[in-house]
Amino acid sequence: MKRYISKILILQLIAAVWLSSCKKDDELNPSVGQVTPEKGASNTLLTLTGSDIEDVQTIVFEKGNVKAEFNPNFNTDNALLFRVPVAAVPGEQNIILTNKKGKEFRVPFNVLGFATITDVSNYNFSDGSEITLTGRNLDDVSKVVFSGTTTEVAILSKTPTTLVLKFPATELTQTTLDITNAAGAAKTSQSFVAVDNAYKIFTDGYNNGYQDASWGSSGMISTTIFKTGTASVYKDFAAGNWHQFGFGWNELANNNYKYLSFWIKGASADYDLYISTPASKGGFASFESNTKITVPANVWTYFKLPVNTLGLWATADKWNQIGWRIQGPDGKDERFYLDDVILIK
Repeated sequence: MKRYISKILILQLIAAVWLSSCKKDDELNPSVGQVTPEKGASNTLLTLTGSDIEDVQTIVFEKGNVKAEFNPNFNTDNALLFRVPVAAVPGEQNIILTNKKGKEFRVPFNVLGFATITDVSNYNFSDGSEITLTGRNLDDVSKVVFSGTTTEVAILSKTPTTLVLKFPATELTQTTLDITNAAGAAKTSQSFVAVDNAYKIFTDGYNNGYQDASWGSSGMISTTIFKTGTASVYKDFAAGNWHQFGFGWNELANNNYKYLSFWIKGASADYDLYISTPASKGGFASFESNTKITVPANVWTYFKLPVNTLGLWATADKWNQIGWRIQGPDGKDERFYLDDVILIK
């Protein structure tokens, strides 16, 4: 009889503990107080405070349904640590938290996005040049500087997707930009070239002793169609003939130039052009695969090509001509424009 009573007492005790545990779980009422800080960029460490939040299983940023990774072992009843996901979509939104019972609760948060530049109106600048940058998260930009310096680039206007800048004079040859907004500083992938510190072949006219040296027909100055400044130079390629668009005759030594850059406006269709000098591996006016560029039709396109890839000084340390040659054109005459033809150190 005693053993029977003892078993009953043990079962009653187990049931009481189980009921107490169930009652405790049922009485849990997860709630959040605040997230600190209230806004931040990707990878910012956040602290969420509240009550009964130790069993949170998932954290999702509402825009784009982006999941935040975290370690549940670091959860406490009143605090939770996690970071803003790298893929979080910028903007005001809710952070949605769900516990193991499926209960969902939310807290407002503002994801800050770093300034991102996807396109620019020009890569070349002089003192006073105005250039428009296109991208994202630009309306709260507070400062732009040449990377690694304190030299500021003036902000003329800004919208969420555009930033208009006025460039100052500089002794740099080329530079990226550090753009600061509420998220912090971000470096552009685009590099900008100080034209006044480059070796100019043609800008608004012929420079450094150069002149037209085209084949088939002469290059002509245009003051109505140009990419920058006040003028460009153009050449007509006659159908069925092999022409070359070129400049000469000043002898130019390879003085540690790294890039040849230029703007070129295409013809009525996409064409391949070949760039060469008398010191090119295949000789002047040759057709070599490493010197070929494809020029899109009817638009200005920027090219910045490594001198070593082009082989402009492949067989000699000096040359006096440079040309852009086309195979054809077939069927009709075509016209190309060049502007800001420079060499960059």
